[in-house]
Amino acid sequence: MRLSGRSVKCIRGGREVFSGLDFTASTGEALAVIGPNGSGKTSLLRQIAGLLAIQSGSIALEGGHSELTLPEQAHYLGHRDALKPALTVRENLEFWRDFLGGDASDGAESLAAAGLDHTAELPAVVLSAGQRRRLSMARLLTVRRPIWLLDEPTSALDSAGQAMFAALMTDHLARGGMIVAATHAPLGIAAKELRMVGAS
Repeated sequence: MRLSGRSVKCIRGGREVFSGLDFTASTGEALAVIGPNGSGKTSLLRQIAGLLAIQSGSIALEGGHSELTLPEQAHYLGHRDALKPALTVRENLEFWRDFLGGDASDGAESLAAAGLDHTAELPAVVLSAGQRRRLSMARLLTVRRPIWLLDEPTSALDSAGQAMFAALMTDHLARGGMIVAATHAPLGIAAKELRMVGAS
């Protein structure tokens, strides 16, 4: 499986954020997208996820599931955790399992892997920022998709949480997955780097 971008261009609010961008990532690889604020790291992830239009150029996946689009084979984890505060932790995970469809793992196992099994019946509104990020991690595990698109994935995590996430990312790559992560901080795993400079 190979994800590639060729001469990708992004315009936001009438401003060119980047253009002529090339990148590749293959099965078992992590690509760290780094650069200053405003250089287009999040925009690139959103383009790969199909949430933002590509003005020119192309993004393609080779060797994936032939009947699924690229966004249908990817998880996008934004820097804001997409949770419903009135639902319990377990209900939030069940919502995403039902919404995303596909082959689902046991939600209780996913919560345990993210260190949240003791919070399953708590309303999500009471979770700390780090616990909300861990719940997003559990979502990645509940419905397995080969491509993880992660925006500042270790934000709000303490050192133990960062180590846990690094272990989960390592396992995902070992299973034949792929990661593209926009980050200011080290991921804790081996990764290629894509440096974003933005338009002048």
